[in-house]
Amino acid sequence: MIETPRRYFLVTGKGTGYKALNAFDAALRDAGVGNVNLVKMSSIIPPHCREISPISLPYGALVPAAYASLSVEDDSRDVIGAGVAIALSEDENLPALIMEYEDYADRKIIEDTVREMAISGLKSRGWKLKKVKSIAVDMRVERVGSVFAAVILWY
Repeated sequence: MIETPRRYFLVTGKGTGYKALNAFDAALRDAGVGNVNLVKMSSIIPPHCREISPISLPYGALVPAAYASLSVEDDSRDVIGAGVAIALSEDENLPALIMEYEDYADRKIIEDTVREMAISGLKSRGWKLKKVKSIAVDMRVERVGSVFAAVILWY
C-alpha cells in the first residue's frame, strides 16, 4: 500500500549555471530540495494534511511535489518567475487544490495569477473557499537562469 502524505510545505528557489539543467539544479538546491528525487504529481493535497515549516529531507528520498519551474538560456535579461498556490476548502474533509504557474513575469504577476487559478479550480469543484496560501519567486536572467516553486508533500 502506498502511504498518504500527512504534511506539506512550500519552497522557492532560483539559480544560475553553465546550462539550463545546471541552473535548475541550483534552483532546487536554493529551495532546499536539491538532494532528493522529486516525483511530480498532480495537484491535490489529501484531507487533514497540515502545513509545516520546510524540513531537511533524507538524501535520495522519493518526494511527491507539485511544482512550477522555468529555465532560460539566453542573454535577453528577461525576468522569469514561478509560483504555486493552495486553495483550502471550508470543509476540512475535502482535499486542498494546488495550482502551479511559470512565465516571463515578475513575482507579483506570477503570484496573483496562480492564486486566481487556485481559487477558480476550487470553485469549479463546487467547494467553498476557506483561504489561499501561495509563494512565488522571480529573477532577471543574465545568461542562464532557473526559477522553481513547489508544494512538497511528506509523511
